[in-house]
Amino acid sequence: MPYVKSDLPPSLHPAENTAIRTGVQHFEVSEDEAGQRLDNYVQKRLGSVPRSRVYRVIRKGEVRVNGKRAGPADRLALNDKVRIPPVRVVPPAEVGRPAAGLAERIGKAIIYEDEKLLVLDKPAGIAVHGGSGVSFGVIEALRALRPDESLELVHRLDRDTSGCLLIARRGSALRALHALLREDGFEKRYLALLKGPWDLGAKRIDAPLRTDTRVGGERTVRVASGGKASVSAFRPVQFFGNTATLVEVMLETGRTHQIRVHAQHAGHPVAGDEKYGDAAFNEAMRALGLKRMFLHAHSISFNWPQGGEFSVNTPLPPELAAVLDELTANKRRSGTPARTPGRGGRGAKAHTGPRRAARPRAR
Repeated sequence: MPYVKSDLPPSLHPAENTAIRTGVQHFEVSEDEAGQRLDNYVQKRLGSVPRSRVYRVIRKGEVRVNGKRAGPADRLALNDKVRIPPVRVVPPAEVGRPAAGLAERIGKAIIYEDEKLLVLDKPAGIAVHGGSGVSFGVIEALRALRPDESLELVHRLDRDTSGCLLIARRGSALRALHALLREDGFEKRYLALLKGPWDLGAKRIDAPLRTDTRVGGERTVRVASGGKASVSAFRPVQFFGNTATLVEVMLETGRTHQIRVHAQHAGHPVAGDEKYGDAAFNEAMRALGLKRMFLHAHSISFNWPQGGEFSVNTPLPPELAAVLDELTANKRRSGTPARTPGRGGRGAKAHTGPRRAARPRAR
């Protein structure tokens, strides 16, 4: 007999019960939307659609910009025509909201705001946006807290990285900051605890990275000759004998997992890094109380195109500062105090005091 496809009863398709299939949608990019990446634009238009599906429809060429295929990272211009194909979306009433605890935590993490920007001291363990098994992140929590605002991520931090995160409150600010990012107009500095004694001095690591490889379905970044240009400048801040070194890292590019992979490439992986780190070193750091990856985005500075410098910094979170205290105490007990490199050039201070509000300079 001929095969006839029969739909299962609705009760066996719970995810389909409330999903609605949209028709083809056509949009024109407004002034506030100009400069956005295509993936972010489509995600915002579709709302409840998982980010992985947004990437899929773009890469398959089903999303068109001015009648042509475009990549997820392509930036939209004023009056561009965007076609979004039919997709299944969950009605807004069914989407759900971030847990009250998450929203409250993110609200307390805001350390500065003005008419253009919000600055967060992002806690470790929270993704910056939903996707890849995470329903809600920083940006979703902020939008739930401020439903009348148009908020967009200026840049990203790894889920397990803490520290400075910028959120644009206006489309004009987002465009200006993205232009600065493309033109290396940002100075981003991180503090990281690395395995062993860093004996390379001030070291600029220029090693291209492949960011599109997957191992067991999980994204894995590696140094490869055919990868994207990636540059990190490492500078030792404090030595803890043969155990570890606190370093400051300034990024000249912003690739996925860049600091972690460059540190591993140099033979000094980041403490607590379960993906690229050293298992024995991580275990030793856990014994000192380290329960997360020791990587903190401690400062960002740039000059607004209209003039004026913006600079913000955040001290190490208490849980990381406590690990440094333990390392220092261990060195004192062994009779060899931790040492700090001599002065020479601009460097970091390991801020370990209470949280300090961001203090941007004249804008």
